[in-house]
Amino acid sequence: MAGALEGKNVAILATGGVEQIELEEPRRALREAGAKVEVVSPEPGRIQAMHQDIDKGDMIDVDWPIDRAVAGQFDALVLPGGTVNPDRLRQNDAAVAFVRGFVTDGKPVAAICHGPWTLIEAGVVRGRTMTSYPSLRTDLRNAGAEVVDEPVVVDGNIITSRDPGDLEAFCGKLVEALS
Repeated sequence: MAGALEGKNVAILATGGVEQIELEEPRRALREAGAKVEVVSPEPGRIQAMHQDIDKGDMIDVDWPIDRAVAGQFDALVLPGGTVNPDRLRQNDAAVAFVRGFVTDGKPVAAICHGPWTLIEAGVVRGRTMTSYPSLRTDLRNAGAEVVDEPVVVDGNIITSRDPGDLEAFCGKLVEALS
């Protein structure tokens, strides 16, 4: 797959509290396939990653502040989870508008675990078939999505996955969608 995504630019939207493995694994897979991957965040500088919302992980460098990033600069978007990360993002108008821009433009948007919370806030899940971490499934249904319990689901330009145990399938579908 090396080089398959040469010339593609992918944004990962995250803030403090992001689940580290859900940011790092898609970034690694995309880079190995040749894509340029940049972290976009409402927080400037660096963000604190977490391991299962309990233990602090690494500090992650931010490439773009959300107020300077535009969906048109990127070919795809990744929304990692952790419970704190998407909860903060869905309260940030610029982050929600950024997400909505990708979906409206028909670009691939890949959300894992709690990442779909931001898609719900962006108002883009109605009529979609999706999966997520179990605790979000009622929220997705209430927002008009059909929810299934599968490792990874692709519905048009939206890719969703349940949890870190599904990262291999999730990353594979994301790379495939950009190829």
